[in-house]
Amino acid sequence: MTISTAAPPESRTAGKLSVAQYVGYGGGDAANNLTFSLTSMFLLVYYTDVAGIAAGAAGTVLVVARVWGAFTDIFAGRIVDQTNTRWGRFRPYFLFVGPPLMLMAVVLFSIPGALGEGGALAYAYVTYMVFYLLYSFVNIPFGSIASAMTQLPTERAKLSTVRNFGAALAMVVLAVVVAPQLSGSENLQRGLTITTAVVAVVGIALYLFLFSTSREIVERDTAAVSLRQTVATVRHNKPLVMLCVSALFFLTGMFTLQTLQVFYARDVLGNANYIIVLTLLTVAGMFLTGPVIPKLVDAFGKKSAYIGSCVVVVAGGVGIALSPASLPWLAFIFFGAYGLGLAVAQALMWTLEADTVEYGEWETGARTEGSNYALLSFARKVGQGIGGGLGAWAIGIGGYVAGAQIQTSTALDTIRYATGFAPALFVAIAAVIMIAYPLTDERFRDMVGEVAARRAARAAGTDTTR
Repeated sequence: MTISTAAPPESRTAGKLSVAQYVGYGGGDAANNLTFSLTSMFLLVYYTDVAGIAAGAAGTVLVVARVWGAFTDIFAGRIVDQTNTRWGRFRPYFLFVGPPLMLMAVVLFSIPGALGEGGALAYAYVTYMVFYLLYSFVNIPFGSIASAMTQLPTERAKLSTVRNFGAALAMVVLAVVVAPQLSGSENLQRGLTITTAVVAVVGIALYLFLFSTSREIVERDTAAVSLRQTVATVRHNKPLVMLCVSALFFLTGMFTLQTLQVFYARDVLGNANYIIVLTLLTVAGMFLTGPVIPKLVDAFGKKSAYIGSCVVVVAGGVGIALSPASLPWLAFIFFGAYGLGLAVAQALMWTLEADTVEYGEWETGARTEGSNYALLSFARKVGQGIGGGLGAWAIGIGGYVAGAQIQTSTALDTIRYATGFAPALFVAIAAVIMIAYPLTDERFRDMVGEVAARRAARAAGTDTTR
């Protein structure tokens, strides 16, 4: 099925981007994270401490909903690759799906108290799964459009950087606004309802700005890609598959920490407001490393820079696990190191994914931005689900008691070790996988040249290649 309302946008030379396009793209990921990071950081504590859902059951909700989100990503990627409108392939989704997604965030954090634990659990399953369905139809086009805006490696690196800036800003704002409510609000439910309502208004405005500033200018040979082309492109795309497996392990570790970060601050370090400090330290890396990521790419290449940043994340995770609760400043240092490595790895992951689009087109002749991004997002969502579930199950096994002023030493040790050792272990595996990654920056430049030559030959009627 092809969704078409008009001819695709006219072909233009893919090159430098405008300031408005950078700001719009960064704002788009800020909008994404106003909902996504809100759920990643605070949904578990909302389920356990406000809605009254047991930690183990809440963990299962996180796993089921996020793995469901992985499959909706694949579905969304397929639909996106078939889309062809007068606004382009990706931009319409920001306009038509972005607003419902933001409103769904309000619904997520509004479980009626009269439902009881069983009703609350059912409500959590349904609403979180609907949330992920909508999120897929915004996030897949958002991530995919980067490879359609430019083919210049440095410009793509800059897009990844501003994307990180937007995500970091959203996370800091959420931490500053929500964290004080965890211990100082007399009615946490009311506070979260107001917060999510404001988030929805801001997020809708950011999606509309993204729609108005983004442009799809990279040429493609076909307006719509068949299912056969999609399967062939993904099946033969070894760099994409390796990147996805690495991302699965990376995100498993990352989201175990992100799920438990609020418990680490409030229960291990003894101050819920430390979540602001930990978040600032984690996302500070996004701001500090942003200007140097293009330079790292030029100096070392994306593959080597990615592996090196993973090593920094591993060191930070080990330090977090071993830091005594009596020395919060030491934990702060390791959270800062973790954030630096995380920022570089995350930015490079998106840049690497954009490069796999060119590899797929070079290998098979089909350009499948949506499906490539969807497969990476699928792996990431599975990792997010496993990581969130591991965090919730760990505190349940460790004896965490929702609402208790003081947790047992076993519960506190479990939170501390899971928060630190999980990212260290899983990110180390992610780095090892990427050692064999075959797509170097030199190979990428050669492929882009070959694809351009084929396109020119076809236009001249002299192409004899596949």
